[in-house]
Order: sequence, then structure tokens, then C-alpha cells
Amino acid sequence: MAFRILFQDRWLCAIGKPPGIMVHRSNIGTDREFVLQKLRDQLGQRVWPVHRLDRATSGVLLFALDPEAAGRLGQAFMDRRVDKRYLAVVRGWTDERGEIDHPLARHDKAERREARTRYRRLAHCELPLPVGGFETARYSLIEATPETGRRHQIRRHCKHISHHLIGDTTYGDGRHNRLFRQHLHCHRMLLHASRLELDHPQEGHRLELAAPLDGEFARVVEVIFGWTEAGPGVRIQGTECNTD
Repeated sequence: MAFRILFQDRWLCAIGKPPGIMVHRSNIGTDREFVLQKLRDQLGQRVWPVHRLDRATSGVLLFALDPEAAGRLGQAFMDRRVDKRYLAVVRGWTDERGEIDHPLARHDKAERREARTRYRRLAHCELPLPVGGFETARYSLIEATPETGRRHQIRRHCKHISHHLIGDTTYGDGRHNRLFRQHLHCHRMLLHASRLELDHPQEGHRLELAAPLDGEFARVVEVIFGWTEAGPGVRIQGTECNTD
């Protein structure tokens, strides 16, 4: 299956990455297919990754098409001149807006480094389904904006504030993950890189790159929140839902 091209010119290419595929080869992974090689074959030319998304995360993924553009784009990410926005479904009702300022280490023995994530709540709901000793289950749809780029930052920050990301088998809450699998037939992590904004590496103008939600993610947020990218939609019977 070919990747959806969101934007392409002589210097860069942005795709809509599906969940379940790694960006490039990993020392610990056993995957046989990677975005890097598949996109290279699809375009018929070499591509350079300038950032990454986790295997389970979908959304905007940017590649350079020449080494000079790769260097400039990589520096823009390092200098925090790229605005990254994600959509996520988390357990519980978050505050309407918030900032998580919690240092993170790459691994247990490493030094913790500053890590900040801002978020705003787009919708929240209460499902008539028991979970974790409660008679109902509450969830929030948030837009998360990481100001730093630490490993698994949004996932770990959601865990830190006890609003675990749904479908996250590493940092999430298994009870809520099971509820989504059994009652909503959702088997993916609900984290989507919805938007990237940055200066074009060659021409200088501002680029706004957006990836629409894939089918499973879009279906779930419409069913439980009555939320679509075009506005309020239809929701599950018995759900108490508010669009913020």
C-alpha cells in the first residue's frame, strides 16, 4: 500500500504515516518493513528522515529529499522552531488547558532532561461502562503540543498526570485499553500527529502540514465524543459528551 503524500516538492516530502510501522530499522526491532525503505521505493529516490514517530503513532511524517534540506530541517527540530501538534484520547477528564513540566530521562540510568507539554481539551465524555471499580468511564480528547522532543514524551507525560493514553501498552492503563478493545473494537494507540508547522528549508515561507485522522481513530472519536475534524458528529447511545 502506498503512503498518502500530504506535500511534496524538490526538497521535502510529507506523508500520512499509518500506525503499526516503524520509521526506520531498530537494533531491538524485528520488523521487515519500514517507512524509510517503502517511501524510497514509492518515490524512486533516496529520502532522509528528519524526525520520527513511534511505531504505534500515526500522522504527519516529514522527509528531506536532499542532504542540504535534511541538515536544515534537522536543525529546525533541534532549535525547536517546529510547531508539533497531536490528537490523543486519554482516560479521565483533564483540565480544559494545562502544561506538564516534568523532566524525562531516555532510560533509567540516564540524567533527566527538561520536558514540557502543553495541552487543551477538545471534548470529554462519560460512557455507561464500568471500569476500575467505577460504574462509568470518563475520557478526554486533547490536543497536545510538545515544546521539547523527549522519547515517548506525550505518552509519559500523560501517565505522569494520571490521564493515561488509550491503547498505550507501555505507559497506559490496561483496564481502559481492554474496554476500548472489547466495547469499541479499537486495537490501536490513540495518538496522532495531526499538524506540523515550520519554515520551508529552501524558500523560507511558512509550511502548515496536516494529516487527517485515519479510519479507526476517526470512528472512535466520533462515536464516543461526537467529534469530527469538521465539527460535532454522532455519538454512542447513552454517552454523556461535551465538546469544549
